[in-house]
Order: sequence, then structure tokens, then C-alpha cells
Amino acid sequence: MAGVEKLTALKVTRISKAGKHSDGKGLYLQVTRQLVKSWIFRYERDGIEHYMGMGPVHSVSLAEAREEARKARLLLQQGIDPLQHKAEVTAKNKAVKASNKIFQECMVEYIENHKESWRSEKHRKQWEATLLAYACPHFGKMNVRLINTALVLQVLEPIWKKKTETASRLRERIERILSWAATKGYREGENPARWHGHLEEILPKPAKIKKGKHYPSLPYMQMGAFWRLLRLEKGIAARALEFTILTACRTGEVIFAKWDEFDFAVKIWVIPAERMKAHKEHRVPLVDEMLVILNRMKGLDPVWVFPGAKNGKPISNMAMLNVLERMQRTDITVHGFRSTFRVWAAEQTHYPKELPELALAHSVGTAVENAYQRSDLFELRRAVMKDWADWCKLVQPSQEIGQRA
Repeated sequence: MAGVEKLTALKVTRISKAGKHSDGKGLYLQVTRQLVKSWIFRYERDGIEHYMGMGPVHSVSLAEAREEARKARLLLQQGIDPLQHKAEVTAKNKAVKASNKIFQECMVEYIENHKESWRSEKHRKQWEATLLAYACPHFGKMNVRLINTALVLQVLEPIWKKKTETASRLRERIERILSWAATKGYREGENPARWHGHLEEILPKPAKIKKGKHYPSLPYMQMGAFWRLLRLEKGIAARALEFTILTACRTGEVIFAKWDEFDFAVKIWVIPAERMKAHKEHRVPLVDEMLVILNRMKGLDPVWVFPGAKNGKPISNMAMLNVLERMQRTDITVHGFRSTFRVWAAEQTHYPKELPELALAHSVGTAVENAYQRSDLFELRRAVMKDWADWCKLVQPSQEIGQRA
């Protein structure tokens, strides 16, 4: 057909005159004065002339240029502006490229976004360390869209039975990062690291294969004698240990206690959710013995109840353990006193089991029961803690207490 496909591959190489050389149907070979050659497509839309670049000759052949021109003409027939369409495709491609995150990038962003919620810097480092050690060697540099169940199992299966607790935490951390990535638009579909209805069908339940970790504890019948010796110990850490025992709290909850968490008018200590294992605010009733300890600590530091040797810092998480070592009681642990309290409440009182469990900040009952029972039975727990304090001071307990429950 006359006026169509006027050029040939040979002509394209030989043309040396600057200008626009038509191939027909809007396709032109454009040659600059410096003899740089490229393809352009000319078209009119709403009475306005447009030129769309289609690439240099050294990258786009004559046949490829003709095909691109054909696609442009089809767009015009559909009422679509080729230049606008090209801009939209380019923007979409850039967006897709920007969303092509690798797992390690997502991990870093997730940790950065959640660093304020970590209970401590140590917790953040544990998160990062487990992922770097186990997950990243397998798919750290892989596009997060491509991570599937098989890859997650490659990470988990080798350590699921040998390091069950680590593997269980690792699975949850991978799940959270992939869930975050999906929310950000970096991946689609089901989360391959989810447990319920997925990995639980492949991996044995952690509770079935891991041995429960029991912290060595002091028998409650020896509590009175131990308490007398503890009272003879000097230093802030010894008072912190007394307070930990009386409140039945965890080490971290006590060492990071701040004065603004206490209301002495109503005798209550409110531990914020971010410091609790269950991430739920916990209220502790303050009985007289606890108040005596707190009054001894007043004035030592404006922020921390149990200040450490370094200015502006609380005591270390090893300070109370060091007290036990000085007392030559390496056979027990600080955390173990929570068990001492729980066994005492079960065997030496008539309190309903929910009260000591709530005192330990444990979840009580089913999810349905918890939905309706929203009270933490605070005033009833005050009686429990008073009886516990009385027990700690007894040398030879001879009768049951807790009758007023």
C-alpha cells in the first residue's frame, strides 16, 4: 500500500539527513543534527498535534516501532490518549516496583514502627536477632510477595522440636511482619505463617513437645524464716525484692516502677499495659507492708522507685538475683516467688482461685467469660495481699487464713 511502511531496516541505517522521515500511519524516524535516531508517533486529538516518543533506534527495531504504533492507533480508536495511557502505565510500573519489598526491608520497617511498644531494648534486639538468625538466611532478600508456606516451613521445621519456644516465637514474628506487609500493599493472599487453620495442621503443637519451664521457688512453709533473713539485707535491691514478693509481680514490673504510677491516697499501684506481659493494665492493691517499703524509697530518685547506681536509671534486672546469691539461696529464683504465692493461696486459704490468679495478672476464664466479667475484683484482692503479707512475716504458721473471703 502506497504511503505505508516506506522505510526498511537498511534505509534506517543509511538515512543521515536531519528531520522526520515517515514510515506511514503516524510513525516517524526522527534524526537530529547530531544524527541521533529515534522513533516517534504523531497523532491528532481534539485538533491538537501530539508526538509520542517510542525509543531510540539502537534499542527499538523498525518492526517493534511499527507494533507500538499499531497499539497506539488502537488506543485512539477506543478514545484513549496514547500519551496519557503511557504515563499511567509508567506510574503503575513505578508503584509496583516501589512495592516490591524484600522481607528484610519489611522486617526493618516493622521493628522501627513498633519500637515504642517494645517493653525494653532487650526485647527489640531479641526480635531482630531471631529473625536475622533463622528467617533471613532463607528469604531475607526475597520479594515478600513470593514467601509461601514451603519457605516458612524451611525455617521452622529444623528447630521446631529442638528449640520449640524459639521456633514458636519466630513463627509469630514472621506472621506479624507478613501481615504488616499485606496491609502496606507489599503482598496479597493468606498469611503463610499463620497458625490456626494452617500450620497447626502440619507442625505439632508446641505444648505437646516442649517441657514447661518451672522457676525454682521457695516452699511457702519456709517463707517466714526467709523473710526474717531478707529484712537483714541492706540496699535498694533487697527492698525491691521484698516489694516483688509482697506484690507477686514480675521482676520487670517492679524494677521499672515509677512514682507517677502510685496513688497513695487510695493505696493503689497501676502498672501500664506496655510493661505487662499480657499488654493489659494491672492494678495492685497496696497494703501496709508495701507502703512501708515505698516510704523508705521516697526521696532517692524523682522518677524511679528503685533507682540504680547510674543516674536516671533503675536497678538492673540482675540486682534482686544478686541479693539471693548474697543470701546463699541460688536454689531459688526471683520469679519463683510468684509460684510460692500461688501455692500458698491454694493450700493455706479459702479464697476463690480467681483472686490469686488475678493478683498474678493471669487471664482467668474463657474469652466469653472475660467479655462479661470485666472487673478485676480489686478490693477482694486487697484482702488476699494483706493475708499474704501477714504470712510472709510468720515464722511458724499454725492455722489457715483467708477465712473472710
